[in-house]
Amino acid sequence: MNVTVKKIERGRVVVTVELSPAEYEPFLHKAAETISQQTSIPGFRPGRASLEVVKQRVGEDQLWQEALEPAIRRTLVAALDQEKLLTVGAPQVEVQKLAAGNPVVYQATIGLLPAVTIGEYQTITVKSQPINVGDDQVKRTLDDLQKSRATEARVNRPAKTGDKVELDFELFKDNVPVQQGSQTKFPLVIGEGNFIPGFEDQLVGLAARQTKEFSLTFPKNYSQQQLAGAVGTFKVTMQAVYELTPPALDDAFAQGLGDFKTIAELKTKIHDNLAAEAQNREQQRLETELLDRLIEASSFDEIPDVLIDSEAKKMVEELEHNLSHQSLRFDDYLGHLKKKREDLLLDFAPQAIKRVKSALVSRAIAQREHLTASDAEVDAEINQTVKAYGNSPKVRKQIESDDYRAYVGNVLTARKVIEHLKAIMVE
Repeated sequence: MNVTVKKIERGRVVVTVELSPAEYEPFLHKAAETISQQTSIPGFRPGRASLEVVKQRVGEDQLWQEALEPAIRRTLVAALDQEKLLTVGAPQVEVQKLAAGNPVVYQATIGLLPAVTIGEYQTITVKSQPINVGDDQVKRTLDDLQKSRATEARVNRPAKTGDKVELDFELFKDNVPVQQGSQTKFPLVIGEGNFIPGFEDQLVGLAARQTKEFSLTFPKNYSQQQLAGAVGTFKVTMQAVYELTPPALDDAFAQGLGDFKTIAELKTKIHDNLAAEAQNREQQRLETELLDRLIEASSFDEIPDVLIDSEAKKMVEELEHNLSHQSLRFDDYLGHLKKKREDLLLDFAPQAIKRVKSALVSRAIAQREHLTASDAEVDAEINQTVKAYGNSPKVRKQIESDDYRAYVGNVLTARKVIEHLKAIMVE
């Protein structure tokens, strides 16, 4: 087998493979067997006719064509191994020469796994930030819990700050109704600042069945581009006013929230939870910063499009998955942005490149430092997943597949790389 390799643009190579007639012959015999199983040949049981008999039956050209796909599938793998090429994505194969009795020649264009020259991460330092949870943070969380359990009673008086209201409103821009700019029985707590600045202030003093018209300027960074920085006119009708009465912050309040005996125990738990959340955020910040610094200090061969495209698609799928968990439709989200899925793929390309580089750096360090997940560690992780999701036969089959096992191994190895880098780089 004669193999030549030529590097081309965008991190790809063209591998040319030439098979002599002798090297191609085993595939011809296999093709003859396949044809004889599928074609009735008088005097022979299915699959038992010889190469010469099948050749006479279907013609030599068809026999050579039948042998081509298995030959490429087998010999391309051998060619890549021979040339020690680490590739990504599916190859694009073009047959250059296929004629009975002559060498078979084909070309495969395929992306290369980019080589990485790792920066001297032993000299890079990333500083950790202290975790401080103040009493004011605990108080804000406690206040939110108190508000969420407030009782409400409808009142026949003008609205004031702290009241919950229900209102109908229409929004106009330049005297033209704004699309999707009207709401009925819209709930709002005056003073929480959940609408554009100034809107809630206009509701103070308005009683049920009263109307009001006023204009406000939308923030320049407002999510709806057609309204950002523009003046909008609201026509509001108050439907109902509710007085909110929060519960007292006492031991009984704490006991109603779980396994707490006193309000002091609840405050301690809130403090611990806030500290744990802050610690998680700090760890994520450290991991992001140390990988960013390491990417900056490293150099990469050209990254093939297939890796970037694959990562961008994965990011779009992650976004779609997250939106579904918020009961939001992906198509509605795209409509709001006035974009198509293809536009998001382009938007995500820079971040996709960064994620690919992070994975490449992590892989290179794992190899250099001989970091890998043991079979026992992979088994333990899979067992935990089985305990959580193993009741579903479909999910259990996926969890116990070789592909999932390889995925878990990669995830655990990546964790080891991060911990190794933290030990070296974080001060």
